[in-house]
Amino acid sequence: MTGFYEAVHARPDGESTVRRCAEHAAALGYDGVVVRNHGDARSDVDTDAVADAVGIDVVDGLEIRANSPEQASGYVGNYRPKYTLLLVHGGTNRMNRFAVEQERVDVLAHPMRGDGDFNHVLAKAAAEHGVRVEFDLSGVLRATGGQRVQALGDLRKLRELVEYYDVPYVVSADGTSHRHLRGPRALAAVGERIGFSREQVEDGLREWGRLVARNREVTAPDYIEPGVRRGRYRDHHDATGDDREQ
Repeated sequence: MTGFYEAVHARPDGESTVRRCAEHAAALGYDGVVVRNHGDARSDVDTDAVADAVGIDVVDGLEIRANSPEQASGYVGNYRPKYTLLLVHGGTNRMNRFAVEQERVDVLAHPMRGDGDFNHVLAKAAAEHGVRVEFDLSGVLRATGGQRVQALGDLRKLRELVEYYDVPYVVSADGTSHRHLRGPRALAAVGERIGFSREQVEDGLREWGRLVARNREVTAPDYIEPGVRRGRYRDHHDATGDDREQ
């Protein structure tokens, strides 16, 4: 079973280094952490080296932040081959719609932030194109007063749509510091406030890892199709001489 992953903004897009975030994530029980820096604050850290040093998976991700769908489309074309995970910075209706209609996008980040909204049309599109919708718990964890109440209401609405239309999703505290990270149990408690079960929140934390595994598989040099790799059978070729290994 895939372990729990979190997704963070590290230096220079956040306060903490990639290694500090990874170390704290490991201490909280995570099996991996996705570096999701915005395109204008990309990290040049060797994530494989950090992973080797810390002992958990450290994933090179990117969160595209654009002024228009047209600009975002160019960024997707440029960055998709370069990063394991590609997110789109949501929070406006135009960017939310753009993201859920792009099969090359892995995650629509925080769709309810700012003036953003989510409805049945977007839910159907996300389900059709396999775009994960993020449940960003930062507003519940770090906001107070009316902003926290609004965040809870937005997440409840999002949960109802995601459940009804069977939309794939991820869960995150969307931290910009290692201090913003919370363990899976703490996030499950927040999820219960919006109507999720503990198992549903845990599934959203595992979904990051499933996306990583899928994307790494399809970008492997010997990949042909799911379950099929290029290579030779260990013992004998079949009668057709097919060199594919399944």
